[in-house]
Amino acid sequence: MISLARSASFLAPALAAGLVGCAVGPDFHAPAPPSMQVYAPGPEPQPTVRPVDAQWWRAFGSPELDAMVDEALKVNPDLKSADAALRQARALYKAQQGALFPSLDAGYQGEQAKNSGSIAPPLADNSELYSLHTAQLTVTYPIDIFGAVRRQTETAKAQADAARLQYEAARTSLIANVAAAAFQQAALARQADGARLTADDARRALELTRKQAALGELGQADVALQEAALAQAEQALPPLQKSLAQQRSALAILLGREPGQGAPPDLDLDRLTLPQTPYLSPADLVRRRPDVGAAEANLHAASAQVGVAIAARLPNISIGASVGGASTQLRDLLTSDNSFWTVTAGFTQPIFEGGALQQRQRAAEAALDQAKDQYRSTVLQALKNVADCLDGLARDGGTFKAAQTAEAAGRRSLAFVRASRQAGEVGVLPELSAEQTYAQAQAALAAADAARYADAAALFQALGGGA
Repeated sequence: MISLARSASFLAPALAAGLVGCAVGPDFHAPAPPSMQVYAPGPEPQPTVRPVDAQWWRAFGSPELDAMVDEALKVNPDLKSADAALRQARALYKAQQGALFPSLDAGYQGEQAKNSGSIAPPLADNSELYSLHTAQLTVTYPIDIFGAVRRQTETAKAQADAARLQYEAARTSLIANVAAAAFQQAALARQADGARLTADDARRALELTRKQAALGELGQADVALQEAALAQAEQALPPLQKSLAQQRSALAILLGREPGQGAPPDLDLDRLTLPQTPYLSPADLVRRRPDVGAAEANLHAASAQVGVAIAARLPNISIGASVGGASTQLRDLLTSDNSFWTVTAGFTQPIFEGGALQQRQRAAEAALDQAKDQYRSTVLQALKNVADCLDGLARDGGTFKAAQTAEAAGRRSLAFVRASRQAGEVGVLPELSAEQTYAQAQAALAAADAARYADAAALFQALGGGA
C-alpha cells in the first residue's frame, strides 16, 4: 500500500508553486492622511494635543454616569449585535484561511451486492454474491498561482478588521449617547422643576390677589390677569413632563431596559465636572477614529476583490492524490495486495462565460471606486465633526455665562418687584412680567449647562472615544 509520505511527495512541487505564485490585482496601500494642521481656518493657534483617555466618560466626575455606561456596555442589544457580527467576521476569516492549505479527507464505504449471471463477476474468485469494503485517504490542493485564494483571504481579513472597528464605533457612540441622554434628562428635569415652582408661585399669587380684591384693594382685572398667569404657567409644565418621560424611556432603552423598568435617577448638573478639552491633529484623528478605520478596511476588501475577479478569468490548476484499500474481508483491507492509489492533476481555463467574468471584474473595479469615495466622505465627515464640536464648546462657555447672568438678574428683579408690590408701589402686571422673565432665564440656564456637557461628550466621540 502506498504511504501517505509518498503521496505527499507528489504534492510538494505544486505546493511550492502555489507559494511563489503572484497575486493578480492591485496591492492595497493605506490612503495618505490629511495634510491640514487645523480643523477650521482662523487666526487661533493650533491647540495643545491632549489624547483621549480610554475611559473618557469618567472625567465628568459622576459615579451615577459611570454606572449607566457600565450597564449599557454589558447589556445594550445594539452593541451585543455588533459583537456578534465581529465574532462572525473573525470566524469567516479563519475559515477562509483554511483554503490556503491542502484538504485531507478520509472515507469508508461498505457494500453487499449480487451480480447478474450475464455480467462478468468483478471479483477475482468470480463470486456473484460478495461484500466489498473500501477505505481511502484523499488529498486535494488548488494551486493558487494567480492569488485568487490569497485575495479572498485578504478580503476576509479586511472584513474582520472592518467588523472590529465598527464594533468600536458602536461602543463609542453608545457611551456618548448615554452621556448625552443623561445630561438632557437632567436638564429637562430641572426645567420641569422650575416650571412647577413657577406654577406654585402663580397659584399663591392668585390667592393673594383674590384676597386683596375682596378687600377692595385690587380690581377684578387684576384677578383676571393673575388667573391668566397661572394658566400660562400650568400650560408650560405638561410639555416638559412629556419630553422628560420620553427622554427617560430613551435612556432606559440605551441601558438595555424596557421602558416600563424606568431610567436611572436624574443627574445633578451642579455636581458634574466639565472635562479638559481633548485634542488630536487631523492626521492622528483619521488613524484613531474607528469609523474611518472601518472605511479603510472596506476599501482594502474592495481592492482585494478586484484581484479575485481578475484571477477568475485566468487558468485554475488543482492536483490531488488518494490512497486506500478495497477488500471483501475487513481484516484484509490494508494489505499490500488490496491497496490502490491515484494522483490527479486538473487544468481549467474559462473560455466563454457570456461576458460574465469580465462584467464581474468591472463591477469589482466600480465597487473599489465607490469604496474610495466612501472613505473620502468618512474622513471629511470626521474632520467636520471635530470642527463643529470644537466650535460648539468654544461658544458654550459664553452662552453659559450669559445664561448665568440673566438668571441672576431675573431672580433679583423678581425679588425687587415682589417687594414693591407688597408695599403697594406696583401692580400685578410688573410681577407677572418679572416671573415670566425669571422662568425663561431658569430654563435657558439649565439648557446651557447641559449643552456644555453634551458637547464635551460629543467631542470625545468625534475624536474616536476610547478606541
